[in-house]
Amino acid sequence: MTMNTTPSGNRVHIGIFGRRNAGKSSLINALTGQDLAVVSDVMGTTTDPVSKAMEINPLGPVVLIDTPGLDDEGELGEKRVKKAMQVLRKTDIALVVVDGEKGVGPQERELLDRIGKMGIAHLVVRNKCDAGDAGPAQDGSIKVSAKTGRGIDALKERIAHLTPEQGGRRLIGDLLAPGDLVVLVVPIDAAAPKGRLILPQQQVIRDALEAGAAAVVTRDSELEGTLKSLGRKPRLVVTDSQVFDKAAAATPQDVLLTSFSILMARYKGYLDTALSAVTAAEDLRDGDAVLIAEGCTHHRQCEDIGTVKIPRWLREHSGRDLRFAVSSGADFPEDLTPYKLVVHCGGCMLGEREVLYRMGEAARQGVPFLNYGVLIAWMQGILPRATQVFARGGN
Repeated sequence: MTMNTTPSGNRVHIGIFGRRNAGKSSLINALTGQDLAVVSDVMGTTTDPVSKAMEINPLGPVVLIDTPGLDDEGELGEKRVKKAMQVLRKTDIALVVVDGEKGVGPQERELLDRIGKMGIAHLVVRNKCDAGDAGPAQDGSIKVSAKTGRGIDALKERIAHLTPEQGGRRLIGDLLAPGDLVVLVVPIDAAAPKGRLILPQQQVIRDALEAGAAAVVTRDSELEGTLKSLGRKPRLVVTDSQVFDKAAAATPQDVLLTSFSILMARYKGYLDTALSAVTAAEDLRDGDAVLIAEGCTHHRQCEDIGTVKIPRWLREHSGRDLRFAVSSGADFPEDLTPYKLVVHCGGCMLGEREVLYRMGEAARQGVPFLNYGVLIAWMQGILPRATQVFARGGN
């Protein structure tokens, strides 16, 4: 991911659903004007969900997700359909594609019922309408021909009107005023990616600049010297959670302090839930299992934050013999009942709907849910300080 690329988590996720050979892949190619998806007359060409980040006018940055057919058969087919249904967790807009001649069948009705219960914006697309009128139908669906391009522009306009609002939440901009100074603490160690900043750091810099503030980036080893050299106190210090203790020690008590991970929890809409879960961390017992959930997949270093540092710190802090399991990417467990606690990453690579789905599933199954930054700040006894900025400025 480059500095100029819209993060996947900030894109509108459009899921394409339908039976085999309804023309889902052809529709993706028509929407994008490119041959992105494999098109074949052979049923079941799409065997796994396939995502592609794109810019589509007038929608802007989106992620299109092509899914297996709803009517796939056999034991393997059932697994493919299950994967297609899992895509709904991250879908902002669902396009239910049907053959224009066959219309809506039992599979589509079942899917539409599920979509309605989940509150997902959706549209029925009647494909293969190669002749006759294209565009809106009386039942609210829209007629298109992915083959000829008929109705595709009208479909884009309909999708644009379904695009969810971002809710006005800011990552850090609402905590800053024009002319403010914010210091970002970025450790450069074996676990840091070579030659670049990680996504939350990039996003905080961008949002601070949009607020008219100045951002100063420094390593934890140079933080104290940097603060002394500034000539004025910064409005806020934002640190990588891994060096929360060092940043807290170097930052004067009258300067606000938080972490990238805590900012991300607020941005994704689950900070209050994460804060309420710290009491569960206090009650862990020997043999309890903790799930470490990561929203992306990456090469793990010897001192990986999720799989090494947090388990070690939590064992030391609790004094308990705890068991840990790790999920990454899209592989978030459906059954969370074996776990006493879910500790999630910041979720920067996940859309808000996916993060809130995970939080909601944890709540439904009675499992407390918090993230790296909140847990680390709590273990180091600085959680009240790390959240003070939200009481003084911002929601």
